[in-house]
Amino acid sequence: MSQAPTSYLADLDDRWRPIDPDGPPCHYTFRGKVCEKSGAHYCEPRADRVVTFFRELLVHIKGPLKRTAFILLDWQEFEIVRPLFGEVQWTSEWNCYARRYRIAYIVVARKNGKSELAAGIQLYLLVGDDEDSAEIYCAAKDTKQAGKVFEPALRMTQLSPVLNKRLKHIKNARRLVDEKMGSHYEVLTADALGELGHNPHGFNLDEVLSQPDGSLWEAMTTAAGARLQELMFATTTETDDDSSFGASLINEAERIQEDPTRAPHAFSFVRKLPITDDQLEQLREAFEGHPHLPVSCDPFDEANWKWPNPALDQFKSRDSMRRQALEAKNEPDKENGFRQFQANQRVAQTHRWMPMNLYDRNVDDDLWLNPDYGRKQLIGRPAWGGLDLAAKSDLCAWCLLIPDGDRLHALWRFWLPEDALPGLDKLSEGKFSRWAREGWLTVTEGNVVDYEKIYDDLEQDAKDFTIQASDADQWSFAPVLQAVEKRIGVWEIDAYSNTYQRMTPGMTELMALAKNLQFRHHGNPVARYCFDAVEVRKSAMNPNLIRPDKPDRDKPGKRIDAVPTAAMACSAWKRAPLPETKSTRRKVVVSNR
Repeated sequence: MSQAPTSYLADLDDRWRPIDPDGPPCHYTFRGKVCEKSGAHYCEPRADRVVTFFRELLVHIKGPLKRTAFILLDWQEFEIVRPLFGEVQWTSEWNCYARRYRIAYIVVARKNGKSELAAGIQLYLLVGDDEDSAEIYCAAKDTKQAGKVFEPALRMTQLSPVLNKRLKHIKNARRLVDEKMGSHYEVLTADALGELGHNPHGFNLDEVLSQPDGSLWEAMTTAAGARLQELMFATTTETDDDSSFGASLINEAERIQEDPTRAPHAFSFVRKLPITDDQLEQLREAFEGHPHLPVSCDPFDEANWKWPNPALDQFKSRDSMRRQALEAKNEPDKENGFRQFQANQRVAQTHRWMPMNLYDRNVDDDLWLNPDYGRKQLIGRPAWGGLDLAAKSDLCAWCLLIPDGDRLHALWRFWLPEDALPGLDKLSEGKFSRWAREGWLTVTEGNVVDYEKIYDDLEQDAKDFTIQASDADQWSFAPVLQAVEKRIGVWEIDAYSNTYQRMTPGMTELMALAKNLQFRHHGNPVARYCFDAVEVRKSAMNPNLIRPDKPDRDKPGKRIDAVPTAAMACSAWKRAPLPETKSTRRKVVVSNR
């Protein structure tokens, strides 16, 4: 019998799911319990079946619970297994109900039972999922690691009378074979180029931080699609390399947990100790009422340990963590390791900045269908600008902030040379071409941005609004400063580089506007893409100083231009507020600060 969930987990029907009424009553039955729901729903009997599989066929293989029945802990059962296997949708393609989640991410600190849980899921997919000729795989970095990855599933099989009788172990191949169903489970190494002939029903990439790149994950996830309800899942602890495949995968898992509408087919369970107060505030809002929420960002405060370590005080030792924390305090060279592996923090100079659900709340009921949708209502008002033309062969941006009572309207222009469009489309599933068709993005001929087009657009904005001042990126602005001044005229320009001292005021003000729901961005999709991607870098000397971390232009999908231009416009607004009497003085400032 399943354990009773705590109150914050009790109603799995309350989880977000797509509005999809298609399908007849489910009628899935397990041990006398029948599901009568229809459409997209949580099917309790399906989840019961998986929980029962763990409890009746599997045992723990090590630690204080070794050789005892694998009774899922509350967080394993109600926060991972039940939603992962119980959420279903009607598929007209197969004319039946099937699991909604096809990809899953599980990110927790070390020694929280990731490998055992993953092994149990893989064994269920192998023999309990009613899939003929199922191919189940897990991945290892190399041959040496392959044995470690294979061991949990093998040992569970050996200790289970039912599975030991049913599954055959092919020792040299690190393979378990179910001759009854024609299915098998085996370990793959990271040579993805030789693995393109598989048809996986299940795949686990364990400890993603150890993978040199995403080739194996891509090879296996793109091989899926010929099964009724395949499941590809990644289990990992946080990485310390911002530019790695592991970092990009964990970032995506966090975004999905934050906004499940981003990928309705993907499940995410991420438990990381926040690094900033903003992240902590966002976490408290997203998981209101959860008893294990951290009280601060301090990795040495025991009150914060349970969140990244859900197995703490169950089968992960608190005394062991205390010893490691003491060592990390006394030996600074061990602090980063404690933060990464025990607090599940990314030990890096950069971190994600804008919570996207907060950003989206600033639309309210003021969503624009195109860039000109509400523009006429703002014409003639004072405005402050931010300009970044650094990427001559890539995205360039201009932002105007227009006060309206206690709110500020943000209007952007984006320009892109047509030769750069195919590359960005490939990285964004065609989003940039769609935005160009809808008018949010201006595409100019050739392989560099057409500055004459930019000057024309800026001149039009100068006619439509009373531009009081603007800040700009120094490196981009110097070659075109005189041309812009000539076309636009009387306004104050402060051009500077992307330093902590110069960017912090604008970034801080921008975040304050968003928190107070005063940042009216009207749902501009290009801007949202940038805010979703931006990371900030903290000063090593003063963690209160931040600046946008400019990404490698070759890094997939990373464009942030809307953010620094909005921050620069904020700085201009605070630096040069609306005067009591209109000045006609012209002033251009180029700063090396």
